[in-house]
Amino acid sequence: MLNRPFAALLPRAATMLLLALLATACSNDDDTDSSPTAPNQVVFTQAGLYPEGVAYDAAGQRFLVSSQTRGAVGQVKDDGTYTVFADDPALVSTIGMRIDENRRQLLVAVSDPGYNPTRTSAATQRKLAGLAIFNLTNGQRVAYLDLAALRPNQNHFANDIAVDGQGNIYVTDSFSPIIYKIDTQGTASVFLENAQLGAPAGAFGLNGIAYHPDGYLLVAKSNEGALFKVPVANPAGFTKVTTTQNLMGADGLLLQDNNTLQVVTNAQARVYRLASTDGWGSATVSGTFTTPPQYPTTLARREGADSYVLYSNLNALQANQNPPVADFSITQVKF
Repeated sequence: MLNRPFAALLPRAATMLLLALLATACSNDDDTDSSPTAPNQVVFTQAGLYPEGVAYDAAGQRFLVSSQTRGAVGQVKDDGTYTVFADDPALVSTIGMRIDENRRQLLVAVSDPGYNPTRTSAATQRKLAGLAIFNLTNGQRVAYLDLAALRPNQNHFANDIAVDGQGNIYVTDSFSPIIYKIDTQGTASVFLENAQLGAPAGAFGLNGIAYHPDGYLLVAKSNEGALFKVPVANPAGFTKVTTTQNLMGADGLLLQDNNTLQVVTNAQARVYRLASTDGWGSATVSGTFTTPPQYPTTLARREGADSYVLYSNLNALQANQNPPVADFSITQVKF
């Protein structure tokens, strides 16, 4: 602030101008985040799209969404504008997605629940587990891996994806008790297979997956409402996370920080925030976000906001609702 003797020597207009400049400088010092304000909700219209997965590309300032009925991956801007980002004949139904920032690639789980009338077939329905990899800049396909071929003659449903600190990729299978691994050379293998991770025919078992920087995976099992901890160095030594909250219908996971995990439960129409103080041997609920009954599925992290949850409306698809749902929402989670 100007001292009184110096201010007295200036004309009034000059004094006011100098004060305004000082105020502006102070304001700029306090506000170091130049990113646009994150919206509370983004609504986009695409009749019958039924997206299951969502990711946020900060560089492109866009959400990316999958589709069980079209297969194509779309991009959604904050104003609700939807355009196709990537498509390929191999994309029967796209499910969970993950952005690999280091390689600037989009990883997409591919399955066939039978909802894409132009691409489903008897050979692939309930038997498909694939991983498609796209260039995040131009949407060009980089690779496609047939994970189901590792265990032929079984039912398969590739669901969600995680990437560890070395760049290895992990994919859950909801219809077989399997977690696949794709190493940095692009070689796919069965990382973990155990009957304890299975589910009855028609039910979803393994679902959401997240990598913890301490060297393990956190994996949701939908039909059991459980969470598992799987060491990357010793997957057979997996353990169940002790929690008093039943997570029935657990779907997408988002590791908020090392001790905080967000879990979407579509059957309960809630997002739970879990906290752990013992390295995910156990966890307690530290927050709950209730959603509309629109089948919330997965989460995306965005700068300037905690997370966003996708309202997929897959319950309407499963019920053969006609006309199909046209409006879909990506909503900021607030505990």
